[in-house]
Amino acid sequence: MSATAATLAPARPRLPGAIDLINALAPRRRVRVIGGLAYGAGPRRGVDLYLPAVVEGALPVVVFYYGGGWEEGERRDYRFVGAALAARGVMVAVPDYRLHPEVGHEGFLEDGAAALAWARGYAPGCGGDPGRIVLMGHSAGAYIAAMLALGRTDVAGLIGLAGPYDFTPDTPARRAMFPEGDALAAVMPVNLVHPGAPPALLATGKRDRTVLPRNSIRLAERLRAAGVPVAERQYRGLGHKLVLGALARPLQVAAPVLADCLRFIGDPGAAS
Repeated sequence: MSATAATLAPARPRLPGAIDLINALAPRRRVRVIGGLAYGAGPRRGVDLYLPAVVEGALPVVVFYYGGGWEEGERRDYRFVGAALAARGVMVAVPDYRLHPEVGHEGFLEDGAAALAWARGYAPGCGGDPGRIVLMGHSAGAYIAAMLALGRTDVAGLIGLAGPYDFTPDTPARRAMFPEGDALAAVMPVNLVHPGAPPALLATGKRDRTVLPRNSIRLAERLRAAGVPVAERQYRGLGHKLVLGALARPLQVAAPVLADCLRFIGDPGAAS
């Protein structure tokens, strides 16, 4: 399938920071990056694709949704995620998605689903296996991944890192993004669990005070009660950002997050 160039929004100016250093240290020699693709029209519907430099056999596919409270985030900041997995034999799609105040939760999920559909169609042309797609996300992105995974039967697994799966919107912006009352309960991942849900790896840091670990604990409990294979990890000493940051080369010593993700991607059905 031929590549389609994304319509790119102007890059926001910023001073170099920790994320730039982390991305600069991401694997390069074993990774091929196809950037600036598009899964839909508009500046927030671009996607970057990360592939092993040498493709041997059909690759598992990960669609990674980043966090940022549904109010900020850019795919270019997550090279360290795509490269870490691609260097170890995984095809990774990292999409942008529309943010608040342009859209609310329906828009996040609409774009997430469109990015998944794009990855499924694009994967075979790059050596990816559309039957082995794992949805992965961190924080607000883990909410998107969980909502999509729990509403489908055509994905192989879910990896949620520090995700909000059972919460009450606590700011004016969040209350504008999500419905109220019974309608809010209907868009919480913990309430969408069913026996046919895909296997899951749910990871959190014991020191996370941004998205409390109880979110992952409750979702894991619901999945187990429904007979769904689930691996639960609570990493000692990790806070909200480091649960994802531990995928980066200089931070991998903090916790075996990368190893746990790779093990799950290789065999989601063996989650435990």
